[in-house]
Amino acid sequence: MRATEGGAELRTGTGNGEHVGVHELVKRYGDVAAVDGVTFGVRAGEFLALLGPSGSGKTTILMNIAGFDFPDSGRIEIGGQDVTWTPSHKRNLGMVFQRYTLFPHMTVLDNIAFPLRMRKIGRAEREERARAALRTVRLDGYGERKPAQLSGGQQQRVAMARAVVYNPEVLLMDEPLSALDKNLREEMQIEIKHLQRELGVTVIFVTHDQTEALTMADRIAVLDLGKLQQLDTPKALYEQPTSAFVAGFIGETNFWPAVASGDAPAGAEVGVTLEGGERASVTAADALRAGQKVKVAIRPENIRLAGDGAGLQATVEEAIYAGSVTTLLLRSKGPTLRVRVGLDGSLGEPQPGTPFALGWQTRHARAYAA
Repeated sequence: MRATEGGAELRTGTGNGEHVGVHELVKRYGDVAAVDGVTFGVRAGEFLALLGPSGSGKTTILMNIAGFDFPDSGRIEIGGQDVTWTPSHKRNLGMVFQRYTLFPHMTVLDNIAFPLRMRKIGRAEREERARAALRTVRLDGYGERKPAQLSGGQQQRVAMARAVVYNPEVLLMDEPLSALDKNLREEMQIEIKHLQRELGVTVIFVTHDQTEALTMADRIAVLDLGKLQQLDTPKALYEQPTSAFVAGFIGETNFWPAVASGDAPAGAEVGVTLEGGERASVTAADALRAGQKVKVAIRPENIRLAGDGAGLQATVEEAIYAGSVTTLLLRSKGPTLRVRVGLDGSLGEPQPGTPFALGWQTRHARAYAA
């Protein structure tokens, strides 16, 4: 079930129909609030990513949902039931960790069947369900192998099969792909998303990788210093970040210090005087007042270049070729800017010292209160 794209305000999705609800969750370690009043909801069949830098609280939240840790205050609901203090083994959750935690002395089939054995499921049914799970992760015929005979990606598939073999209500994943190399990680991102859609299971996925979250998730909860910064679809997060932190953390962004020229409500067009003295029109991400210091955020691909003419003036410092695009480092009257250009040849091959006039659409440049 795809989440509806939202606007700029912080929405926590805690209305009716949520499958998992986290309400005002607080978890402290001494004087440090690892999680500080976080509230959000996850819809049935949704793939939600918890994204943030180290220390943002994302894994702590996951461990509290799993029942491996308990909050200082707040409430966790699964399927409408309060499970805040319910032991982990009674929550009917599947868990996939960064390390595969497969039993090396067991066959693949026995590894997958292990949770069923712990639930006292009969041998014949255990094997039937384990083989079905193996087919689901496209490893049919690998059941008699040992984990050491599998590649890293295959071992991660086995770990997923073991996590879903008993039909858990929710599948929790804690950075399960971070140990894989880049190509395999990208392949597994698609595999996991396809599997989640096929099973229709609700997934909460922890990652620090922005690209991974954008690729896989229906919605993303961006966290920093224990607080929820924004919860939205990948498209809305990328195009309409509600804070300078989210704008800088999701994707790549240029920040240009400036001063607002007039009063403007959030979402309105406003004139600014950029560092260096040039003027431009941008969109107010926050309510602004005349004379207020702001940070203008604009993504590298949204800056237009012209060989001459009106616009902000900048000069190429360096051109970095990266296959399908070239990244230009441009020296302006303010900060050094990163600009991405395609290989259509319209700009030739810019060399250091080449001058350009810069421009952008107003909606692509957002001004945040400094």
